[in-house]
Amino acid sequence: MSANSRLTIAAHALAWIGLYQRQGHEVATSEQIATSANTNPVVIRRLLGELRRAGLVESRRGLGAGWSLTRRLESMTLLDVYEAVEPGPLFAMHRTTPDQGCVVGHGIQPAMQSIYEGIEETVRHELARVTLANVLRDVLAAPR
Repeated sequence: MSANSRLTIAAHALAWIGLYQRQGHEVATSEQIATSANTNPVVIRRLLGELRRAGLVESRRGLGAGWSLTRRLESMTLLDVYEAVEPGPLFAMHRTTPDQGCVVGHGIQPAMQSIYEGIEETVRHELARVTLANVLRDVLAAPR
């Protein structure tokens, strides 16, 4: 099972756009962001589409096309980004109902659900504490 990088790449894109705008540019292209993230521009466009639906970015078409932030990095949290790109729960139950005649099959979902709810609450709390401005600050402070 591999880890999901959607939150990381979305935060990367937002931090990149934020820095680019601080440098005096109005919009950033998905190609520019993709170069920084070392991924395909289609991946970036899909994530930016989800961020646009969440109201975190907007796009401009035609001459001067690109993406811009709808609000300052200081007012965006990692929880905002997480909810935009990871709308489902952090953990999932079985795809099919376990054998209810088995003691483990009968009790595993209620037992795991309460554990998962506590973990999810903790994750959400921690993500809400970190703004994208914090992320960009730490990015810029990272040794090269």
